[in-house]
Amino acid sequence: MRFKRTGLITKIIVLALMVYMASALLNLHGQIQSVQDQRSLLSAQVDKQRMDNQQLSEAIENSDDPDMLESVARDKGYVKPGETLYVDIAN
Repeated sequence: MRFKRTGLITKIIVLALMVYMASALLNLHGQIQSVQDQRSLLSAQVDKQRMDNQQLSEAIENSDDPDMLESVARDKGYVKPGETLYVDIAN
């Protein structure tokens, strides 16, 4: 069985297709890398938001705790009757 010899035009077309496929593959690889980076960023944001939600949930559960209420009041600058509030103005 004899094979036909391919012409120059056929070789050029095959080469052009191979170059096109290689460039398309590299482009897709870049897009995949970009999407993976975005996914990692979003995953970190989701983890942070879950931690924030957990802290808020715990704060809501402990909202009736007298020690918690006193701590929040002191953070806002409130004092008990008879106490003196000292403010550090050196900073």
